[in-house]
Amino acid sequence: MRNIVIEELKAPEVYRQRVEVVERKGLGHPDYICDAIMEQISVNLSRKYLETFGSILHYNIDKGMLVAGEVEGKLGGGRVVSPMKLIIGDRATFEAQGIEIDVPELAVGTSQQWIQDNLRFVDPENLIYQIELKRGSAELTDIFSRGEEILGANDTSAAVGYAPLSPTEKLVFECERYLNSRKFKKEYPESGEDVKVMGLRHREDIHLTVAMPLVDRFVESEEAYFKKKIELHNRIEEFTAGFAEKARAELESCMCLKPTVSLNTLDVPGRGLQGIYTTVTGTSAEDADGGQVGRGNRVNGIIPLNRPVSSEAAAGKNPVSHTGKVYNLLSHRIAAHIYSEVPDISEVYVWLLSEIGTPIDQPQIATAQLIMKKGSASEVEKEVAEVMEKELENIQAFSMELVAGKCPVC
Repeated sequence: MRNIVIEELKAPEVYRQRVEVVERKGLGHPDYICDAIMEQISVNLSRKYLETFGSILHYNIDKGMLVAGEVEGKLGGGRVVSPMKLIIGDRATFEAQGIEIDVPELAVGTSQQWIQDNLRFVDPENLIYQIELKRGSAELTDIFSRGEEILGANDTSAAVGYAPLSPTEKLVFECERYLNSRKFKKEYPESGEDVKVMGLRHREDIHLTVAMPLVDRFVESEEAYFKKKIELHNRIEEFTAGFAEKARAELESCMCLKPTVSLNTLDVPGRGLQGIYTTVTGTSAEDADGGQVGRGNRVNGIIPLNRPVSSEAAAGKNPVSHTGKVYNLLSHRIAAHIYSEVPDISEVYVWLLSEIGTPIDQPQIATAQLIMKKGSASEVEKEVAEVMEKELENIQAFSMELVAGKCPVC
């Protein structure tokens, strides 16, 4: 029997708390870029191992850094002076059964394809790629050679997930997704991908501070910048107002959300390029800000400051043995299933702790903390435990979803 513990949490739900702070770093943010690329390398390398050897071998490509370059900004169109540098590091298996895998080539090719697919104004050929991948240690590599159906954990690692998202968390997440949607970019091609949304809720008032650069080739003058900024600001306000209307219907008895928006608050008219937020490429990684794996969104796509979160960076980790990845995502999956399948639960937190070497379906402990709408946790304890047992029993199938890239990590 697995060590499953169910307890009742005597605390207000996050959306009932007086103050809530939520952040999301968007598609073109340097930290998001690092997480997304390392994860795509993980997916592609897993696929290569499966095709070549019939199983996934040891790797963890979860150490990455994007070093900012240098540009010369100019209204009407600037230029890149010095390219960005992407450092890809940690461990991988380069050879097995007498067959070699060109991991560096795969890593660079994956990076270039991701940039081409997601960053409209970044030339993937105009980056420096520094590969710092080494062979894994003997003991960790041996985990994959022991013939076990379910691999042992390659780390002692803790994770926590929760459900449901609060209205503020949903709004911050959906706002960035809206601003970086293909439809929005088609309508406003001058809007850069480096979108950051910070949400502050004080009681029922939600204020979003949004940063989104304008690509300078589309901006002919300072006057044109501020005119376009007003238009973009209005569109964001329209979006948040529509979201709030839906939230009022869902939580009518609890709260009436009142959103407001600020956009590019560092701007100062009359200072030329020094007083407006423009980029050459749509990302601040061109000259203002570097990126690093693990500094961006948690695996549910936001940085929720009111919630407990894992310190592990899931992006790029091995999806069949590294619990820093598997448990991070699985804890949210279990929490979501408990919330949707068990009645009278208002909020749920799921904690998972692995022990290195122990099969990943046998955590040291699996705990669910329940905030009840009515009744007590003891009344639903059996149902909650059954959901947790089922999810842990199916951990291999879940790992294969991670292998296929079906579960976003940022």
